[in-house]
Amino acid sequence: MKPFFERQSEWDDAIGRVYAQLERVKLAEDRTPDPLVLRRESRIRSVWSSVVIEGNRLTAGQAEGVVNGQPVYGPARDIAEVQGAWAAYEAMGSYDPVSLDSFLAAHRLLTSGLLADAGVFRTVDVEVVNADGEVLHEGADPELVPRGMEQLFAWAGQTDTHPLLVSSATHFMIEFIHPFRDGNGRMGRLWQTLMLSRWNEVFAWMPIETLIHDHQEGYYGALQASHNGHIEASPFISFMLGIIEASLKRYAERVRNEGRNDGVNEGRTVRLDATDRVILAALTTDGTLTASSLAVQVKKSRATVERHLAKLRTAGLIRRVGATKNGLWLVKQAGGTRS
Repeated sequence: MKPFFERQSEWDDAIGRVYAQLERVKLAEDRTPDPLVLRRESRIRSVWSSVVIEGNRLTAGQAEGVVNGQPVYGPARDIAEVQGAWAAYEAMGSYDPVSLDSFLAAHRLLTSGLLADAGVFRTVDVEVVNADGEVLHEGADPELVPRGMEQLFAWAGQTDTHPLLVSSATHFMIEFIHPFRDGNGRMGRLWQTLMLSRWNEVFAWMPIETLIHDHQEGYYGALQASHNGHIEASPFISFMLGIIEASLKRYAERVRNEGRNDGVNEGRTVRLDATDRVILAALTTDGTLTASSLAVQVKKSRATVERHLAKLRTAGLIRRVGATKNGLWLVKQAGGTRS
């Protein structure tokens, strides 16, 4: 396969910054008693972000409930999308990043119960359209898809180009070829995460998809700039290098914050009243609930709910992730807690 991007001089500095952030992640995790909890939370958020980019209507809290096997009330298809995405991400350890068989197997998991042709390359033409019905991109001719993907993976497996660039270019080309009738965006993001995790295992739980979701307009803009009448993946690669750096930085900050909060209530017990229990149950189902919406559910004033939230937070039973406006509550199991 001939080169489909020109290396940019600024990429070397970007790669250097990624290495620096990787060191910060390692230091932060080394100082955290149990990073596995944060890794799982980060992956759940990534899975949710990836399906929401494609129009899934579940909240982050509902997606967490689906992953944890809790009853969640929502559109059946949206629930199935989260289930499929979680299964595909959890199976990453079994994939070969340059194997067509692995690629098809991952798509089969991702879209199980959603597509009749899950795990099968498409045999029909596809178009990517915007909300106004404007055609933004036409996928490769169906008869060219298998060969195109074979050539892409052959290049990815043989090139000596840096993995940060290879994974980003592969992500772009998956979107350009559009090998499936549906699920191409989710597969492109999953496959970049997979390829990066083979270079450095920390990427298996980095919130890359979350950052893409937060910068969705830039993501689609970079894709469009990279195939605007030609194939030139450089704009998309530049965008993804920034996203990767930002995802590492965000994760390291979360780990450091967790370390500072760890053990605040070690050895102490907390008595929960009826309002506490209702709030915990509500946040377990939907972590995006605000104090105002919780006040309606528990039939208390907002000020009262905020006092209960502060109590639960101090007790270590809930934790706030993200910004005040767009963040969410995570409910934690607490040993020594009683009702």
